[in-house]
Amino acid sequence: MNDFLKRFGRSQSTYILDGIREGFFPEDIGKEISSFLASEHLYVSATREIETKLENLNNEFKYTKNRNPIHLIKIRIKTPKSIMAKLQRRGFDLTVESAKQNLTDIAGIRVICPYIDDIYLISNMLTFQDDIELLRTNDYIKNPKPNGYRSLHLIVSVPVFLSDSKELVKAEVQIRTIAMDFWASLEHDIAYKLPVGKSEAIGEELKDCADVINNTDKRMQNLYNILATHKTSD
Repeated sequence: MNDFLKRFGRSQSTYILDGIREGFFPEDIGKEISSFLASEHLYVSATREIETKLENLNNEFKYTKNRNPIHLIKIRIKTPKSIMAKLQRRGFDLTVESAKQNLTDIAGIRVICPYIDDIYLISNMLTFQDDIELLRTNDYIKNPKPNGYRSLHLIVSVPVFLSDSKELVKAEVQIRTIAMDFWASLEHDIAYKLPVGKSEAIGEELKDCADVINNTDKRMQNLYNILATHKTSD
């Protein structure tokens, strides 16, 4: 184990061992480990590319508009365990190449904004860039999920430049307000702890909370619009 940690580093070892413990890797483990490390590098690079673009946009607004349309950016890369479980559920081959072809959310970027209008502002500015290809949009703000979940999901493709080639990597960008993120985080935690026989009542309560938060989001947006109009007229 110590040699393994020295060879790959603690973070990469944790990433790999997560898959080994679940029995996802085949007998030719050395080859598969190399494949997963190369794959992880691609997705990490893709998230860095997108994160840099978002930070540049946010900094531009800081200096030209005296405000930040982005409150926080969060990054995550799915582990081998999570990737393989999703491939298995969908009936795809349990390989790295299959994951690249069939999964669009291995790399995830969550963008948290102060106001609802900022969500669409950031979305438009990001996808306007000529090296970002928009593959799919799921607008759960205009069309919330039945449980009340709201967020704008973009599936994009971004080029990652390697030493001797270029690879287009898919990533999922979720853009939501601070309030939407607050609800989604707590709903995710509560959903795993629902007592048997009470899920329907608690689900309805969570949906009501989502609606209250959405109404608050809209009121805060209106207040900001009033303030912005007042500043323009001065």
